[in-house]
Amino acid sequence: MGAARALLRWRPEDLAEAAGISVAIVNGMEAQQGLLPDTPSARAIADAIAAAGVMVFGEGSVDGGPGVRLMAKPSAAIDVNVTQTVQYKEFLENDAPPGVGG
Repeated sequence: MGAARALLRWRPEDLAEAAGISVAIVNGMEAQQGLLPDTPSARAIADAIAAAGVMVFGEGSVDGGPGVRLMAKPSAAIDVNVTQTVQYKEFLENDAPPGVGG
């Protein structure tokens, strides 16, 4: 849970607010070792983390063991403003003949 919170750059207070639970419950669950208990508070935390765009996976589902991954939301915009993202404007135009790789 701490890794998911760190990935989102959330403080315990942010996670508690998103999950609709108290900060004491968040701190208590983070202090526990192993899997979270199957309680309404744990489900609220898992739902809040998933809604924020973080996938939590357990043992065996991904190489390397349990962990978290930030998933792009379907509604996430991609910045394609060339005037702000291209450092060398002379490389915007392809000056090679067709079929030439490089």
